[in-house]
Amino acid sequence: MLEELNEEDVRQIAEEIKKIGDIEAIAVNTLFSYINPVHEQRIRELVEKYLPGIPVSISYDVLPKWKEYERASTVIADAYIKPIVTNYMNQLRERFAENNITENVGIMKSNGGMMSISSTEMAPINTAVSGPTGGVVAGKAIAEQYGITHLVTLDMGGTSTDVAVIVNGQEQFTTNFEIEWGIPIQVPMIDIRTIGAGGGSIAWIDKGGMLNVGPQSAGANPGPICYGKGGDKVTVTDANLVLGRLNKNNFLGGSMEIDYEAAYQAMEKLSEQLNMTSEEAALSVIKIANNNMIGALRMVLIEQGYDPRDFTLLVFGGAGPVHATDLLDLSGIPNSIIPMHPGQFSAVGFIQSDPRVDLQRTVQMTSKNFDMERANEAFQELIEKGINDLASQGYTDNLEIITSIEMRYLGQNYELDVPFTYDEINDENMKKIWNKFHEMHLARFGFKIDGEVMEIVNYKATIISKQEKPKVKEVENANDREAIPVDHRYVYFDEGSLLTAIYDREELLDGHVIHGPAIIEENASSTVIKPDYKAQIDSLGNIRIEKK
Repeated sequence: MLEELNEEDVRQIAEEIKKIGDIEAIAVNTLFSYINPVHEQRIRELVEKYLPGIPVSISYDVLPKWKEYERASTVIADAYIKPIVTNYMNQLRERFAENNITENVGIMKSNGGMMSISSTEMAPINTAVSGPTGGVVAGKAIAEQYGITHLVTLDMGGTSTDVAVIVNGQEQFTTNFEIEWGIPIQVPMIDIRTIGAGGGSIAWIDKGGMLNVGPQSAGANPGPICYGKGGDKVTVTDANLVLGRLNKNNFLGGSMEIDYEAAYQAMEKLSEQLNMTSEEAALSVIKIANNNMIGALRMVLIEQGYDPRDFTLLVFGGAGPVHATDLLDLSGIPNSIIPMHPGQFSAVGFIQSDPRVDLQRTVQMTSKNFDMERANEAFQELIEKGINDLASQGYTDNLEIITSIEMRYLGQNYELDVPFTYDEINDENMKKIWNKFHEMHLARFGFKIDGEVMEIVNYKATIISKQEKPKVKEVENANDREAIPVDHRYVYFDEGSLLTAIYDREELLDGHVIHGPAIIEENASSTVIKPDYKAQIDSLGNIRIEKK
């Protein structure tokens, strides 16, 4: 610390804030707090003294990393949502108490772990984009069950599609996330890419007469035209209904009445502008929506250097299974899995999550001038803080510690995350880390520079408390009994209108094989099996799809 904090300046700023009034939260970010947090911590003490009752976020607690702009935007976001999240957490407490729920209450984090209600109030930014993470966590569990090395998850709902990859059995993480207008939020989170493609995505014709789909969405209200809530724009759901891929007489298991005629009439109007039949226009809407999703899959696969042929596609969300075989055709991925209850699959992931803390800190040094004592101190501090954080939430058993170092060649702008098992930083394991970085750089960028000075930027530690997972109930074995369709109807495919067998998913058993064209219906979704595909039900009730 080169200079003492001017506490009188802090008092004067607090007085100015008090005069303004209506200030609900305060964010504190000093330039070099990631090196020494003493000033930020003292500023928080003074602000809490002069402005009692106003929540304070400091950047050292939220993101103790260099690059002040990213750190500032992250701590500001944390402070911005803190009053809202705290109010919501208080409501949750009350409702849980009313129902005598006092244990095992966890809030989902963006990193796929969970934390207590009180920890959520302290650092609510860790819940940003936490909703889609459940599907990735549940996807990882499926990959483990089946011994799948590489899996890509695709969650298509009403307004968007979320995609993520599991490589070598591990989900991928990032701190390079931006909300609207390019504002960075750099807390650790599962790397999920989102595009505006969902069942409610709107079909529209641009000034050049070209058909487009999304990213605008009809939302839940008024929603697609077929919902009968006043929607007047054709959506992907309307198109699937016109094609017969959704059951107009059994939508959501018959719990929702659908206005098929309104959807068809709107599709007729759209088709006239395109000089097509209604079915051709509807199929065009679906093809464009599929192409948008293929773009998202390419982002997480081909653009990252992965071969789609090495992956299995796990499709869920209420709208996802309708498009699964289309996506297999377009992506080059050889097979797909539709899990049980795809519309609720992310919720399944929530109950499979473990309490988890991801910590990181910038401590810069190079391979040419490496300070082992300082590196050991950094890791020991991170690990101790993570263990204490989990202990404060009541989790002390079955701890797993994961460590890594973010590194780059000196002068580069981007780092690679080099994992290793931490015991002690010494000459032997640092030599392994240097070599591993060269290998990872070669694999990622196609070249390496032996002998080049390497720069360490961030130290990272993850502490996980492994919890017992709920067991999945197995379905009855078919014992050579064939699957029996509950109905047949004409469904429009590339080949035209084909008589298609309709199956009830609840009646399908382990070992049943279904040849396309077919549709498997359930309360919250429908799985379309195109003519050149077949599906098989496994012992856990999942639908496994591949080419005939």
